[in-house]
Amino acid sequence: MPVAAARPIVLTASERHRLKKAAYGHKTEHQARQRATVVLHAARGCSNARIARETRLHIDTVRTWRGRFAHGGLLALADRKRSGRPARFTPVQVAEAKALACQLPTETGVPLSRWSCPELAAELTARGITDSISASTVRRWLHQDAIKPWQYRSWIFIRDPNFRATAQRVLDLYARTFDGEPLGEDEYVISSDEKTSIQARCRCHPTLAPGQARAMRVNHEYDRGGALAYLAAYDVHQAKVFGRCEPKTGIVPFMNLVTQIMSTEPYASARRVFWIVDNGSSHRGKKAIDRLTTAFPNAVMVHTPVHASWTNQIEIFFSIVQRKVVSPNDFTDLTQVRDRLRAFEDRYNATAQPFQWRFTTSDLDDLLARLDRHTPADRQEESSVALAA
Repeated sequence: MPVAAARPIVLTASERHRLKKAAYGHKTEHQARQRATVVLHAARGCSNARIARETRLHIDTVRTWRGRFAHGGLLALADRKRSGRPARFTPVQVAEAKALACQLPTETGVPLSRWSCPELAAELTARGITDSISASTVRRWLHQDAIKPWQYRSWIFIRDPNFRATAQRVLDLYARTFDGEPLGEDEYVISSDEKTSIQARCRCHPTLAPGQARAMRVNHEYDRGGALAYLAAYDVHQAKVFGRCEPKTGIVPFMNLVTQIMSTEPYASARRVFWIVDNGSSHRGKKAIDRLTTAFPNAVMVHTPVHASWTNQIEIFFSIVQRKVVSPNDFTDLTQVRDRLRAFEDRYNATAQPFQWRFTTSDLDDLLARLDRHTPADRQEESSVALAA
């Protein structure tokens, strides 16, 4: 019986480039590499038998892919759609599994704090939703909608009745506006707070520098060398930090920081200097406002909303200090901690630029509207009653 002649293959420059990339690429799948190699050999005029010998493939395999490319080009080298094994689980079962994962375990009578994939698989079987199912199958279903019931985030419900108005004053100051009027050139905005309990942990073994294929190593055991408080103030628009270390926080240490800044120029002769602070005990309430104004008449204290320290830009600087100075904590004594913090202030002020603060009053309105949508009506009523009381 005569053997059919091999299909001739003629490649364009683009096809040859893509086939070579597939045949010799390090990340190409093995099957795709084999198919591309077959076509490249065929384009050189090799017979199917010779290609089979050189690629160690069956001649029928060579004939198949040569023929497919001759008929359909590069797209024909991909796998054809297959029916595959019939689905074991119905779409309804998949939807019920996702719905269960989106419920708190306590709401369903299960004594768990969070769902895990094995627990979800066991619960689906116990409820008769599925006969038997593996945790990996549940994990694959949840991955489709990015559902991760084993993770959680903590948050604080807004209880301040004047949250929006208080937050708007802070956000307006960041935009150089106060009470609807733009700030002048001789008006400044200072963001300040305290970072408490910075410890001096003297490691029992010196910290080892990183090396080839090795991270920096910090000994787990340490001796305590005491702790101090780091008070800092950040000029929002000038991107300048002023800091001081104190044995502990309090009214006196905070006023020491205020005096340190307000006694120097340009703040001493400024028309107004706005001090943005949270509701900590060192600067809380009307007494703190009066205390500041009495000491420095051109100083104006502006409080952030309760439980909203994230609106205070100094917290961004503190996060930088935590990452770049404090962690990992390996100091011989508190003197070394103080020296390191002062040196970092000088280094930071030499190159600092104002933070790109993008959270505006419009974003604040969107946030509050989103929280209202996710707050049950009965809880809103309870909050209203509590605020009225």
